[in-house]
Amino acid sequence: MRFARISRTATLVAAFAVTGALIAPATAHAEPATTAETPSEQTIPLPDKAPDVDPEILKSLGTFAPALLGSVATRDENGKVDTALLDHARSLADNPAVPKQAGATWRSLIDFLGEPGKQQAVAAGAIPAAKRDAARDKDAPNIPTGPKKPRIQQFLYPTLGFGCMPGNGNSVGMALATAGPQSAPAPGPKRGQAGFVYTSLGTGPAKASSAHRLYVSWLNLENGRTGQTALKPNAKINATKGPGTFTGIAKTGRGRIVSTVYGEVTTKTKGRTISCMIAPTIGTAII
Repeated sequence: MRFARISRTATLVAAFAVTGALIAPATAHAEPATTAETPSEQTIPLPDKAPDVDPEILKSLGTFAPALLGSVATRDENGKVDTALLDHARSLADNPAVPKQAGATWRSLIDFLGEPGKQQAVAAGAIPAAKRDAARDKDAPNIPTGPKKPRIQQFLYPTLGFGCMPGNGNSVGMALATAGPQSAPAPGPKRGQAGFVYTSLGTGPAKASSAHRLYVSWLNLENGRTGQTALKPNAKINATKGPGTFTGIAKTGRGRIVSTVYGEVTTKTKGRTISCMIAPTIGTAII
């Protein structure tokens, strides 16, 4: 049983583990642009200004992730989380040598992964909608208002796309999840499904590439289901002017979801088609 749980999370852990290895200059691939542009039809909330991303913090997160994910994969005979491993992970997060922002991020994830009933985010629907909206609006005050506004759950931290800008400049990447049923990201996840969105801020519109692909790997903590979903350009989201936005919908089932986005993005930026690698980023969501 324990081996099976570890094997189901192997892809997720591996994706997290490479984060630190990516914090170095990367070579972007550029080629002539050939695809036509399609009008945008749906707005996904974005910050007014790209947040700062510290490469050293990303590196520390990538180093810490495998140990933390191991605490999820290692369960006792009753299928419960090994709390001793979680306690050890918390002690690592509290180490003064860990950057303050990184430690806070990992403590948040540890709380999310803990035993059901010991923290607010314990099961599907456990966080009241009003509290979810308040937390979300605090982080992204420009989110559209009204009954049709998307209900989003931001990933834990922004990340970097290496060489995603002309001149080999880096872009800031942001990811979010949505719980169905709702319309975002188009065509919209149904009940028991999760929608995932990755946006490469500052770039032009996303472009499909069979050689350079972007993925989200996810794990449902309630039912043990795991999977890998490709994130692709969406003709209904930021398709004309950008920024490069990639989406996918996964049949995760209801419950607490831990996920990571990783791989490469391809955009048409300032007349050039550029493919570049991103440092993985972690997300938690209630579906």
